[in-house]
Amino acid sequence: MKRIEPLIKYLLPKTLFGRSLLIIVTPLILMQAISTFVFFDRHWDTMTRRLSHTLAGDMAFIIDAITPIEDGKRLRYVTTQAKRILHINLSYNPDEILLNSEQQADDRVQQTLSKAMMERIKRPFLIDPHKLNRRVLIYIQLAKGVLTVDVHRKRLYSSTPYIFLMWMIGSSLVLFAIAIVFMRNQIRPIRRLAIAARSFGMGRDPGDLKPGGATEVRQAALAFGQMRQRILRQFSQRTEMLAGVSHDLRTPLTRMKLQLAMLERRPEIKELEDDVHDMQKMIEGYLAFARGEGTETPINTNLQKLIGDVVAAEKRDGSKINLTMSIPNQQPIEVRPQAMKRAITNLISNSKRYGKKLEVQLIRDKEAVMLIVDDDGPGIPTEFHEDVFKAFFRLEPSRNPQTGGTGLGLTIARDIARSHGGELELGKAPIGGLRAVINIPV
Repeated sequence: MKRIEPLIKYLLPKTLFGRSLLIIVTPLILMQAISTFVFFDRHWDTMTRRLSHTLAGDMAFIIDAITPIEDGKRLRYVTTQAKRILHINLSYNPDEILLNSEQQADDRVQQTLSKAMMERIKRPFLIDPHKLNRRVLIYIQLAKGVLTVDVHRKRLYSSTPYIFLMWMIGSSLVLFAIAIVFMRNQIRPIRRLAIAARSFGMGRDPGDLKPGGATEVRQAALAFGQMRQRILRQFSQRTEMLAGVSHDLRTPLTRMKLQLAMLERRPEIKELEDDVHDMQKMIEGYLAFARGEGTETPINTNLQKLIGDVVAAEKRDGSKINLTMSIPNQQPIEVRPQAMKRAITNLISNSKRYGKKLEVQLIRDKEAVMLIVDDDGPGIPTEFHEDVFKAFFRLEPSRNPQTGGTGLGLTIARDIARSHGGELELGKAPIGGLRAVINIPV
């Protein structure tokens, strides 16, 4: 049973449209199959038996009419009347004897006719159903010769099955076409909702979604629209709040920096200045994380140029680091450029802090764009790969601006990747350190 379930899942259509059609078509096919079975089992047998018994009765009547066979005038008369009225061609071959061989019935009709002739005629006979022009030859052994009966196949085979099959196939095609049209109209609103949800999940506002389709689909579209409005409202409220927080926090920090600058230069003053610098750096990092660049509008962006600008800026800061790029020409994709620039900067800055050699790659396939940043630093143990994405989590406690950070770089980078419908994952770099991969769907 466990082996059958994966096979069934593999054979089933993957789309809702395909599965809905399967739900409609499967009962239709079963109904047609049952109807066909009942027809051929009942109607076909009944009609074949009646046609066979009628033909056998006609032949029995003809044999009685021409007996005794010595009367040539009667034979000619019966032959003429049989052709005119019964559409049966008769011929008589005197002194001929049928070979006593066992006859094999080729089909169901021939079997039924053989039984009927045994009941009605009770003479040796031979049936040849393979004559050209849709004719059937029946040889009957008489007392002094063989009577050949030549009849058309329609005397044995009813045209009703062909009409029935044509009706079944035609009605099935019509019903199938109606089902396709109906299901397309029902699936279209669901597809629009899926596209809108995917677009919103990738950070692109799809605009107002017009409800359509069945009641349940309309309810889902209305719920999605309400959710979208709530999320956008939260973004707006958070941005307004953070603008005030930024002003309230930066103002006292600026006054503290000015007062410290006016004091006598002593070792403890230098420590206070470092603490104030760290506080300002942490506040800016926190505000950047909370803001998440959520209000920026996605536009078609050349990632090659964006990454090139970030790498050039990182090389200008005077760091002695070996940074190489592998970025082939690619089509622009729709992202929020400032947010993506912040994520790339955070990854490269994080790698620079712990490594001396960096490699930046950009790979694209049909489904996604992957930005890969490798370094040769000490890396991050696998058990901490998820912990480092927590806000303010740091593997080393140092706050030295040369080696330590605020613990928000990777958190902000993942937040930005997810806001584009993608993901940021960590792994082992081929050059020995940490590998960070941003995967953005296209």
